[in-house]
Amino acid sequence: MASYVRELIISGEARPGDFLRTERVAEAVGVSSTPVREGLLALRSEGFVQLVPRRGFVVAPFTRQDVRDLFWAQAQLSGELAARAARRITARQTARIEEILDRYQAAVDADDMERVAGLGHTFHREINLAAGSHRLALLLGSVVKHLPNRFYVTIEGQVAATRTEHPLLLDALRRRQPLAAKGLMNIIF
Repeated sequence: MASYVRELIISGEARPGDFLRTERVAEAVGVSSTPVREGLLALRSEGFVQLVPRRGFVVAPFTRQDVRDLFWAQAQLSGELAARAARRITARQTARIEEILDRYQAAVDADDMERVAGLGHTFHREINLAAGSHRLALLLGSVVKHLPNRFYVTIEGQVAATRTEHPLLLDALRRRQPLAAKGLMNIIF
């Protein structure tokens, strides 16, 4: 439910100052009003909505700078995780990432952006797991949830760039080059 409303806000469908009616959101996602209210309270703690006493929840401002800040934070955390992964990745993990990358490239060729988004997430998740830094990955997860997975494939040039950068990142992991892996994550995000 929170991801549904988050996407409405980030996509611009729900604009700053718009009131979010729990009944409408509940109907759209097929749940009762109680989980909607809980989800909206969670979004309030993330800064996506504000609670106006006796009126309900209203969409909070979400600026381009907010998006840039989220990408910066994601790049920093992802870069450190990639560097750690490069130091400790196993052959099995590398093979798994290569398999995901092959499927990602096939999805790009098929112009299946839903699969591209999912496989892009899986690609990075495997790198984060290879880092062996659970708490740092959790911190990254708290940043990443602010930008829905589907958001990345809508950025002009992003998919084309990752076709080049993902193989370079995999190569840096294989060669155990932490600085290269970290630097590539800053380019990707």
